[in-house]
Amino acid sequence: MSQPHITKAEIPSGTIIDNRYIIQRLLGQGGLGRTYLAFDTRRFNEACVLKEFAPTGSGENALEKCRNLFKREAKILHQLEHPQIPRFLACFEGDGRLFLVQEFVDGKTYSALLRERQSLGRTFTEVEVIQWLKNLLPVLEYVHRHNIIHRDISPDNIMLPDGKNLPVLIDFGVGKQIANLNEGTTPYHMTFVGKMSLVGKVGYAPREQISLGLCSPCSDLYALGVTTVVLLTGRDPAFLMDQYSLEWRWHSYTNITNDFARVLDKLLADTPKQRYQSSKEILTDLQRLGQSQVIPQSTIVDLPSTVIVEESQPVATMRQSPNQYPSETIVSSARSSASQQQSPVIQPQPQPAQPQQSSLNPAFIQRCQQELAYYIGPIASLVVEEILAQTPQVSPYQFVEFLAREIPDASAAFEFRKHLFS
Repeated sequence: MSQPHITKAEIPSGTIIDNRYIIQRLLGQGGLGRTYLAFDTRRFNEACVLKEFAPTGSGENALEKCRNLFKREAKILHQLEHPQIPRFLACFEGDGRLFLVQEFVDGKTYSALLRERQSLGRTFTEVEVIQWLKNLLPVLEYVHRHNIIHRDISPDNIMLPDGKNLPVLIDFGVGKQIANLNEGTTPYHMTFVGKMSLVGKVGYAPREQISLGLCSPCSDLYALGVTTVVLLTGRDPAFLMDQYSLEWRWHSYTNITNDFARVLDKLLADTPKQRYQSSKEILTDLQRLGQSQVIPQSTIVDLPSTVIVEESQPVATMRQSPNQYPSETIVSSARSSASQQQSPVIQPQPQPAQPQQSSLNPAFIQRCQQELAYYIGPIASLVVEEILAQTPQVSPYQFVEFLAREIPDASAAFEFRKHLFS
């Protein structure tokens, strides 16, 4: 029987990590670990953020999965090069801890900006939010084109760097996926409510993500829609949804045009097929709203300056962690002046090397994932991804066997096999 993982103590200020990073202070702490401000001694003491993943209650088997997934996900994030995404710098393991290094710069989350507005009796206006969407959607387009789902879009995970004009998308899914693998040695015993917060923020993540851990680009777009109505209304998502019918009731708390309301309603559709499937579709509809006026900079000091996306400009074809660190201030800092002034439209870039496609029927894979979710919760999506990545040419029988091994209870594993092969 594997020994439980013991939670590591907070790293004291002044400690040198990996013979390179000098810890300055703790930025945030949560169930997944901690976030520190550090200086990189090999880069002239440049400030950076050190994310330590030290989840509790894990046996050695779970920790090994954690390490493998951490390295695989970090490799994916390393491919991202975008001025509105914090630059991934390094990942390493030391003293039983997993670390991820990212750029650091001071800035404010949009939840903080909204609170500032509310203290003045205001929220974000329709014109401001439309321009904000136009500035942010190309970032999601770029991310999704790299086959990455953010999984946790909310006002807490979108920042405006000090002195910059464009929003920055932070906190991708490395920590969230690791949390799913490390939340206890018998995850099937956990309550569903306990698992919810590990696959996206409750209220922002769509139903398929919360209940089954199923994520797609339109899952991110749903969360972006929720974030938008929160900025418009200044209300928590739980307040904007009817607790009995689970229908959105946000319209009465803001005054926007019917055309823009229809865009938001489509973003917030409960069924994935009824939503927008790509950022490009949303940008096209936003262009049709005719919102081309410039936002006066004298009255808006905390929103991006207007950058109108012309329809004649090329837009790349498109194809989501979770405890957040509440004090997290991770954003991209090494931005050239050209990057700061450029339009947010993402020019077409070379596609990354695609993984080998599975030989299994997609409908069969989805059915297996849904069945597995009944036994182990939303972590099922991560298990399926990992097995397909490691054995893309696996047969249906072998695939089910691999999945069944992830179910700790033998009788439950037997039922799982029976359901799929009956």
